[in-house]
Amino acid sequence: MDLGFGLALIGALVILVLLGVHIAVALFGVAFAGVWIIRDNPALAMRLLSVSAYNGIADYLFATIPLFVLMGLLVSISNVGRDTFEVAEALLRRVRGGLGVATVAANAVFAAVTGVSIASAAVFTKVAVPEMTRHGYRKAFAAGTVAGSSILGMLIPPSLLMIIYGVLAEVSIGKMFVAGVVPGVIIALGFVAVIIGLATFWPAYVYDLDRRRRLAATEADAPAMPAREILTKLVPIVLLVALVLGGLYTGFFTPTEAGGVGAFGALLIALARRSLGGGKIWRVLTETGSVSCSILILLIAAGFYSRMLSMAGVPTAIGDLVQATGLGAYGFLFVYVLIILFLGMFLDSSSILLIMTPIAVPIAQSFNFDLIHFGIVTVIAVEVGLLTPPFGISVFTVKATLGDPTISVEQIFGGAMPYILVMLAALVAIAAFPALSLMLL
Repeated sequence: MDLGFGLALIGALVILVLLGVHIAVALFGVAFAGVWIIRDNPALAMRLLSVSAYNGIADYLFATIPLFVLMGLLVSISNVGRDTFEVAEALLRRVRGGLGVATVAANAVFAAVTGVSIASAAVFTKVAVPEMTRHGYRKAFAAGTVAGSSILGMLIPPSLLMIIYGVLAEVSIGKMFVAGVVPGVIIALGFVAVIIGLATFWPAYVYDLDRRRRLAATEADAPAMPAREILTKLVPIVLLVALVLGGLYTGFFTPTEAGGVGAFGALLIALARRSLGGGKIWRVLTETGSVSCSILILLIAAGFYSRMLSMAGVPTAIGDLVQATGLGAYGFLFVYVLIILFLGMFLDSSSILLIMTPIAVPIAQSFNFDLIHFGIVTVIAVEVGLLTPPFGISVFTVKATLGDPTISVEQIFGGAMPYILVMLAALVAIAAFPALSLMLL
């Protein structure tokens, strides 16, 4: 088939998603129609669909998804996010922009056990925004900081986006997790530097200055958190992070085993804190099933779509076109990132990965990119879309959770802008220097 037909199929998929068709339905529909047209055989399309459904998620590896989802939900319901923020607040109170730094630090720790940015955004909107506002920070800055730092949830492992990419690109999920650690730390440190810089040189962006001046005397007299309380609140989450990431990094656990151990550890924390009464355990289990099934159906649909693209020769044709234009490896990477950033303005993270990864990975291989490094660049680019208008799902999550009519979505987008710039700078650095993502492998 010619390239025009393949691009028409991709365009049809994007249009269906923009019209509000569920991404899985759109993937199945376009893939089925594509195979039918290419081979003029609806029975073959049906057989390929059944093979994709049967083989698509049969591997033991796919148990990673429900286990990490379960771990994240158990940690969320145990108020670990709140405790982590309170400890960070107590330790960083006297730093310029200290509560903003505390929000980033708590998000980074929380991200190491959740894997979902939206969960981080919802938890810290309830915990951090009221506290920051009470201490004289601007609401827009507080909400933007929560939205911005929530993206660490998909970058610092474990990460559901990394699992989806690893499955679609057929690379090691364990290596993806390890490769995400350094970029995640770089971006978190970039956020911290920006907050301290803004608080020092542009305090009106960070603080409600009049309110801040009135509160300064009271804050100076605030009692410090006792060391015993700090340990009580911090030890469970630190042990869980060390167990999961330590086991993955040393190779002692496979990703699936790490998910199982992490879920069991999170269950022990929830039981110790008596967080599972009143039907909460049933809600956690049903939500785990709901989220996991949604992701697994998407992966089946993406597998079917990928087979159709290969049958149509789309990746090869696009690869030949890219090479014929003389763009070169980094020219292709630049255009690819621009496309992802553009799609991020309209589509959610999973949809972008499911559409783009089957097309881009074969081309990246033809340019001899390391697919682990390529995956980290992809995930960072996709994550920027969580903060960019008009879609910006992290921003809308913060707005919905906040429920404050005095702060608009536009103000939250404005508050998140410094974090978008940090992520773009980190994206350029990590794309240019692959060692930043590969140094721990």
